[in-house]
Amino acid sequence: MIAHRLRWGALAWLLTLQFFVVETVVQVRFGGGYSRSADVISALGGSTSPAAQLMNASFVAQAALILAGAVALRPLLRGTAGRIAVGLLALAAVGVLLVGVFPLDGNVTAHRAGAVLYLVGGGLGLIALAYTLRPRSELVGTALAVLGLIGTAGTVFFLTGVTSFLGEGGTERAAAYVLPIALALAGATLWRSGADPAAATAARDERLAARARAREEKAEQDRLRDEALEAAARRHEATREQETADDDHWSTRVRPGD
Repeated sequence: MIAHRLRWGALAWLLTLQFFVVETVVQVRFGGGYSRSADVISALGGSTSPAAQLMNASFVAQAALILAGAVALRPLLRGTAGRIAVGLLALAAVGVLLVGVFPLDGNVTAHRAGAVLYLVGGGLGLIALAYTLRPRSELVGTALAVLGLIGTAGTVFFLTGVTSFLGEGGTERAAAYVLPIALALAGATLWRSGADPAAATAARDERLAARARAREEKAEQDRLRDEALEAAARRHEATREQETADDDHWSTRVRPGD
């Protein structure tokens, strides 16, 4: 049962990449009047977009995929960080659902509330998810943490209007794009590592033990090298002292009558 849930949950998170495909298609349909740096994502789902229904359907599908993956993978996301990650990702799913159901030029209040839930829940949820996945892969855990921090920073800049560097649309994308990228990475990692967290923990412990042994071996080599250098220095100093003593003996002037 766990393996079955793992497979479907990982697949759901991998499929969140559908957002990028649909966004590109809708942008092409929109024409040359749309800029990713200047215009927000939600404009693609507004009434002026020729493919608004497709974009909004992608938002709704994204909500289902995020939530389905979080629910299916919940048994594998252990500990407090795992519970927090699932809760925050669920908020992000509710947020993007509101974005899709209530377009930007429709119910503005519900739309903006959904956008905030998605951006805040996504960025913070990735940071919590990073701690949960570190036992399986330190590299992936670190990558998720970095993506979460980028998303959170982008969210702060976007919500406070600090958008002059990347533009309003570019800043929003820095905050929003990290979630599907990170979820796809997390899904692939969970699928590859399998359903047994004990095996992943054992593999991590073995890697840590190997690193510890390598550090100990290097420390021992350094100690032996230092001892050899000190012994050589002592021999050199003893030779110098002996040579000095011999020079003093032969250079002493013999006084008359001695």
